Amino acid sequence: MSNIPNDPMMLLSYINTKLRDDYPNLDSLCEDLNLNQKELTDKLSAISYTYDASLNRFL
Repeated sequence: MSNIPNDPMMLLSYINTKLRDDYPNLDSLCEDLNLNQKELTDKLSAISYTYDASLNRFL
């Protein structure tokens, strides 16, 4: 996960923007950007954000 922001709040903004603009779901984003989905979701859950598939964003 070295090519994405390290700060959790910046990461949240980056990921939600990518999901909104470029990807239909979290699986596609992680596959395309070569990200470990569990590591990503764990990092964002540490700041109380979880992925909502129906909205395709972290809330």
